[in-house]
Amino acid sequence: MAAKAVCVLNGDVKGVVYFDQASPDAPVVLSGEVTGLTPGQHGFHVHEFGDNTNGCVSAGAHYNPHGKEHGGPDSAVRHAGDLGNIVADANGVGKVAISDKQISLSGQYSVIGRTLVVHADPDDLGLGGHELSKTTGNAGARVACGVIGIAKI
Repeated sequence: MAAKAVCVLNGDVKGVVYFDQASPDAPVVLSGEVTGLTPGQHGFHVHEFGDNTNGCVSAGAHYNPHGKEHGGPDSAVRHAGDLGNIVADANGVGKVAISDKQISLSGQYSVIGRTLVVHADPDDLGLGGHELSKTTGNAGARVACGVIGIAKI
């Protein structure tokens, strides 16, 4: 059974990201757009809590149900919420086009009710050698976030 979700991003930048999963075994496809970014790469992650009461800070750490180190979306070892980077063009617009097999819209590891966060800096995918590389990808401040909710189908 297909599942759909949506996330409205608010903060220093704005955006809407749609989540679509054709069946529980299929990858989740994310599509959408984020505006107001600085040109270049920006870390893009699902965080553990759907709590934005203190802005993006209360969303907690990256969604990591298996207790692994941070990595990129194609890494063998990564947090489930590690979705890599989106790239903003010269006008500050970042198109979202991601397909991911570690997150789901149903079951035990559903990301519905968790927070999607856009970061100020590039995610080094755990390879940067910085003290934060293996936990956050050294992706910097949280410039936008929103709770992932069930979408009207």
